[in-house]
Amino acid sequence: MKTAIVWFKTDLRLHDNETLIKAIAQSETIIPVYCFDESHYKTTDFGFKKTGSFRAPFLLESLRDLDLNLRAIGSGLLILKGKPEEEIPKLVQQYRATKVFAKREVSYEEKQSEALVQAALFKVRCELETFSTSTLYHAEDLPFSIKDIPDMFTNFRKKTEKDAVIRTAFVAPTQITSPEIKPIDLPLLKDLEVLSVSMDKRSAIQFKGGESEAIKRLNYYFFESKSISNYKETRNGLVGLDYSSKFSAWLAMGCISPRFIYQELTKYELEFGANESTYWLVFELLWRDYFRFMMKKYKIKFFQKSGIQGKGSQINEPNKQQLQDWIDGKTGVAFVDANMIELKLTGFMSNRGRQIVASYLCNDLKLDWRLGAAYFEQQLIDYDVCSNWGNWAYLAGVGNDPRGNRHFNIEKQATDYDKKQIFRNLWLNS
Repeated sequence: MKTAIVWFKTDLRLHDNETLIKAIAQSETIIPVYCFDESHYKTTDFGFKKTGSFRAPFLLESLRDLDLNLRAIGSGLLILKGKPEEEIPKLVQQYRATKVFAKREVSYEEKQSEALVQAALFKVRCELETFSTSTLYHAEDLPFSIKDIPDMFTNFRKKTEKDAVIRTAFVAPTQITSPEIKPIDLPLLKDLEVLSVSMDKRSAIQFKGGESEAIKRLNYYFFESKSISNYKETRNGLVGLDYSSKFSAWLAMGCISPRFIYQELTKYELEFGANESTYWLVFELLWRDYFRFMMKKYKIKFFQKSGIQGKGSQINEPNKQQLQDWIDGKTGVAFVDANMIELKLTGFMSNRGRQIVASYLCNDLKLDWRLGAAYFEQQLIDYDVCSNWGNWAYLAGVGNDPRGNRHFNIEKQATDYDKKQIFRNLWLNS
């Protein structure tokens, strides 16, 4: 029997999952597996956890949902704990698998992990085959090679929209042949050394992990509420469920794919009409693609203080109190503080809020932008390595922004986006 292992990572879905589809096509028996990589739960050099108290439960919910969906079609999800380069080869030997199928990584640490697994599999005569499953546009379909991708988003967007085509999403499989897979055995938060917290009731959305929840949210935002038709006008909002799509957490965990969103959006446009708002969601998905391709192009540079531009900016010596006040929402700048308290208590913050607090840390406090990026990595429920570090570098003036430092006038931002102080009152008067 030709046996293959499907190594799930941040692609926790059945729909539009080329990795899974190709594994089924090339194999007689499939073993779906997820490995809790111990390195994902360590503390970084910046003093923050790599996975915090909001993302970890979301991950556990997503894995539980994936297991249920796999069992409905004859399979299930096997859970490993430890180093993938040690645990996956053991599984290969146990099941005599000849190939491991996995999502292709682009960022530095993830690429290193992938290489270690590949080397370990080679020793047990097993092949690793990877597929690009995270972007709207496939890297192979871009009108330029990765090394030639423009460093300005507008140039990238215009040429890509003109000359590239978005592939059709893969249909979810309806049957998988697997050996009997024992009931899912998920770790507890304390096993992962993650503190258990409850989501603040003021949260804009009570996120729940999993492909089923992702599709439910999409159907609500598109077809039930039709909120997508006003997205461009409301996307800079700060309070409530529907000012933005809120797809980000499910996208980051791979519970939903950008191509599936695009496909459903096209159906919506045919039924209810296209407008600037429906286009703007695609525009935002393109930004997400762009940071992923930039990470592929510049590799470790995105994690260095001087960024991809290799230039320095005035950075003060690390001031622990200033940083802690920023984290705790105690800077004395009400609009910054309200956003930071929301992040601390919910693991989420609006796009507008993220830009404002990042600008404040980089330009007003003049602290190392990477401290902010590392705190976001710990705190965000929708943390995505490429979007997070790409956006922070952009705001710090060492990334893809051709204009250099984006220094926001915080008072003007507060007046423009929270004129009646509804957001500030919500988070500052607890």
